[in-house]
Amino acid sequence: MQHVEAGLSRPAVQVDALEKRFDRTVALAKVSFAVEKGELFGFIGPDGAGKTTLFRILVSLLKADAGKASVLGLDPVRDYRGLRQRVGYMAGRFSLYPDLSVEENLTFFASVFGTTIQQEYKQIAPIYSQLAPFKDRRAGALSGGMKQKLALCCALVHRPDILFLDEPTTGVDAVSRREFWDLLGELKHGGLTTVVSTPYMDEATRCDRIALIHRGTLLGVDTPAAIVHAFDRPLLGVRAQQRYKALLALREYEHANSVYPFGDVIHYTDDRKEPIDALERDVRAFLASRGFGDATVDALEPNVEDVFIARTSLDPGFRMPDPGKTPS
Repeated sequence: MQHVEAGLSRPAVQVDALEKRFDRTVALAKVSFAVEKGELFGFIGPDGAGKTTLFRILVSLLKADAGKASVLGLDPVRDYRGLRQRVGYMAGRFSLYPDLSVEENLTFFASVFGTTIQQEYKQIAPIYSQLAPFKDRRAGALSGGMKQKLALCCALVHRPDILFLDEPTTGVDAVSRREFWDLLGELKHGGLTTVVSTPYMDEATRCDRIALIHRGTLLGVDTPAAIVHAFDRPLLGVRAQQRYKALLALREYEHANSVYPFGDVIHYTDDRKEPIDALERDVRAFLASRGFGDATVDALEPNVEDVFIARTSLDPGFRMPDPGKTPS
C-alpha cells in the first residue's frame, strides 16, 4: 500500500539553494526547484551537468554542502532510513547482479524490502510481462534495453512513492528508448511521481515539466512548450552541399547572432528583428555572394536543444523562464 502524506499540497520534492563541490569543481550551484506529486519531471543536460550528484543527494546516498532538500516531506540526511523505504532509484550505470538471472535479481530486490514478486506482480506487470520470456537468462547477457527494463522493475518492486531514474535510456537503441518512455507514461497515468534525467533533448517532450541544467546551474524550469517559447528569435535552417564551409562563411556574416551545426542542417539566428522572409532572402543572398549558390534557407521551429544552445552560449538577447517557477 502506498503511503499517504499529511498535507497533500506539499510538493513531492522541494529543493532550496542546494550546493555541492568536489574539491574545486562545483557540481551544484544553489539549485532550487520543486516537483509536484504525480509529475513526470525531467532534468535535461549533458554529462557533467550535475544530474547524478543531485539524484544521489535526493536519495540519501550523498550529503550536500549547503542548502535544503525534502523528498516526500523527509530530510534525505536526517530521515534517510524512512526515505529509502519509499524511494525507487535507478542508477545511471547498470547496477544489478550480472551473474544472477532476471528472476533471481528481482526476487533478491523484493526480499530486501520484505516482499515477493508474487505479492507485487500487479505493480510490475507492465514491465515484467516483457521480461518473463527471459526470466532464466543472466542479467549480464540481456540487451541494453532489457537491462534497463529489469532495473526499472527492481526499482518498482517495493511499491515506492517516488522514482528517481538517472539517465535510464543512455546507450540503448531508439526503439528501446521509446518503449521505456511509454512505460514511464503508464506509471505516470497510475499516479506515480517520477524524476528522470537524460542527456537526450528530444526526450524532454515526454515530461510534464523539465529543468535544463548545465555545469551545476539550472537554466530554466517550466513545461517543454514554455521552454521552447522562450526562444524568441527567428530560426533559419540552412542546407548547402559544402556544409562546413557554408557554416564558416555564415559565422563571418555581419548580422549573424548564432550559427551551429544541427545534424545535416545549419541552424542560424540573426541579430536583426526583421520579418522571417526578409531574413531568408538576405541570408540566401549572402551565401550566394560567397559562392554557395546551391544553399537553401528555410524557417524552422526551435526545439529544446536550440534553447539549451542559446542559453549556454550566453546570447545577450535570450530570455529564460524563472528557474524557480512552479506550476500554478
